[in-house]
Amino acid sequence: MSTGPVNTAVLRTEFRLFRREPAGIFWILLFPTLLLAILGSIPSFREADPALGGLRPVDAYVPVALLLGLIIGGLQGMPPTLTGYRETGILRRMSTTPVRPSALLAAQMAVLGAASLVSAVLTLAVGRLVFDVALPGQPLGHLLALLLALAASLALGALLSALARTAKIATAVGSTALFPMMFTAGVWLPVEAMPDLMADIVGWTPFGAAAQALDEASAGHWPGTAHLAVTAGWAVLLTAGAVRWFRWE
Repeated sequence: MSTGPVNTAVLRTEFRLFRREPAGIFWILLFPTLLLAILGSIPSFREADPALGGLRPVDAYVPVALLLGLIIGGLQGMPPTLTGYRETGILRRMSTTPVRPSALLAAQMAVLGAASLVSAVLTLAVGRLVFDVALPGQPLGHLLALLLALAASLALGALLSALARTAKIATAVGSTALFPMMFTAGVWLPVEAMPDLMADIVGWTPFGAAAQALDEASAGHWPGTAHLAVTAGWAVLLTAGAVRWFRWE
């Protein structure tokens, strides 16, 4: 059997398994958009805020909601699944078949990555249609920043999968890491509204840099080279760590 049909079969299987997980569908696909809808329903969030450069809070929270779907997909979707496969011996048994364990890892990244991007499209659509949030003024730069953030999120998920010994530990570590990542992405306070020192510090984190790049692209500017470089650098660094420490058994 050629690797092409095998890899396609693995991808279809992982997609079917994802569809059967209501929690994953809700938290990755729906929760970011639901959060935006809840915040946008608050009257004060639809009024211009001088602290945000004249933007409305709902405008500032669209890039945050985009990142939220990516972060949840990487930290909550991948580690428990891959660690569970390793813990139960599925990866070991796969090594004796034409299906390589690496195909399963690629399928997981493809499914979660696609779900995260669908979440981003839903968020942009609701922001535009319901709250009249302008679409990104620099769409190519916006897409580039989003893809780099997705790469960093999936790489972080793969690294946690490599380091965690059991699915329970992976879930606990992923949940613990979720909150600081959400903070740096601006869930509790948009990065552009943070004090300068805090924003500078957050700008060195993968999702803080991505948030600033998305803000710049939303405003019609090409994202800053430094912000793109920080996000890409974290993606490369986390990927290298995942490759270095990941074990199939």
